[in-house]
Amino acid sequence: MAILNSQLTTTQLDLINVPSGKSYAITNILVCNNGVAGASFDMHLMPSGTALNNAVTRVINNLELPPGETFTFDSEKIVLGEGDKLSFVAEPDIGATLTNLVATVSYLEV
Repeated sequence: MAILNSQLTTTQLDLINVPSGKSYAITNILVCNNGVAGASFDMHLMPSGTALNNAVTRVINNLELPPGETFTFDSEKIVLGEGDKLSFVAEPDIGATLTNLVATVSYLEV
């Protein structure tokens, strides 16, 4: 099992980009607001060769998280194939395109 952590940004952040010849099963996604004000995020699942597109790839839309709260996405498993991506876009900007949101993703190679 592997774990990835990253501070979310106001621009597209590809947290997982499955390498050639691999497949990953995402077992859990956590997004935590470490700030003192509310923040929000979009989450995208993009098939290989597909660009981020709010009308097509967005699976979580503008989810608001109050300060100190954590969102957990663990009821469904997601299998990503070669070239597939898990991406985030968040707000507000706290400087240098960073936000107060931190994502943690747990996944297995399958």
